[in-house]
Amino acid sequence: MKKLIFIALTFIATIPLTHAQDVKQIPLYPDGVPNSKPTPATYVENDANGWARTVSIPTLLPYPADKAIATGTAIVICPGGGYSGLSMENEGISIAKAFNQIGVTAFILKYRLPSDLIMIDKTIGPLQDAQAAIQLIRSRAADWGINPAKIGIIGFSAGGHLASTAETHFNKVVIDNKANVSVRPDFAILMYPVITFSDKTHQGSKDNLIGKTPSQDMVDLYSNEKQVTADTPPTFIVMAEDDRTVPIENALLFYSAMIKAKVKGELHVYQAGGHGFGINNKTSKEKWFDWCKSWMNNNGF
Repeated sequence: MKKLIFIALTFIATIPLTHAQDVKQIPLYPDGVPNSKPTPATYVENDANGWARTVSIPTLLPYPADKAIATGTAIVICPGGGYSGLSMENEGISIAKAFNQIGVTAFILKYRLPSDLIMIDKTIGPLQDAQAAIQLIRSRAADWGINPAKIGIIGFSAGGHLASTAETHFNKVVIDNKANVSVRPDFAILMYPVITFSDKTHQGSKDNLIGKTPSQDMVDLYSNEKQVTADTPPTFIVMAEDDRTVPIENALLFYSAMIKAKVKGELHVYQAGGHGFGINNKTSKEKWFDWCKSWMNNNGF
């Protein structure tokens, strides 16, 4: 049975997801969600079968690392789902637990899915939530034993588009930030990501975020291979050559832009594995998470 418990003053909710322990969820905006319209009665949040849909109240699900092995590093996890749902188990909970095992505190971002029903400007809604997550974690780093200079972001599929947006659009702050807290992630991990909104895009993600008839300026703005600069944080990318959902060119375009901008990073391409394999590409004995751990170590994360 789904439960939703709001605790007075703290506004902390507990929602059990399928096959997961109860995790206290931290609302990103306790004083009210920005860029929002009144939520229609028909827009009912639905968490079932490991997925979250129609999210109107964005939250963070914290998975703290055991203090005995905690490294001080934190990561924001952006599950995928074509900007129409969030794969909370396959691309959220399993990923958080893997990072916990290497001493990294993880926060699953249950971000708003772009919708004209609940947002004034749906194109910035997910980015607002990603920036707010980084802002909140960096502001409260001491509470979780986190080094504020070691906060990364990982995204899968459309969540990879959100993560790549967060790491390339951080100079355009779209949330209230009176304290001027940096919303730049210190590193990024992009898993079979949607990157471009040009010819090789994932059409559903593009349509859901910027609409079916966007201007060319909007297409270019959210084609994140065009937004890479020398200030883009170090980035680790994983994709499968036979991905039939998101063309491999997405990863290649972003990595090529990184090379031109002299951004440190790695690109790993499986010869098989398709799309949406989460923590475990069953076609290979080689584990991307092992590669990722080594890369994080090599870069001091």
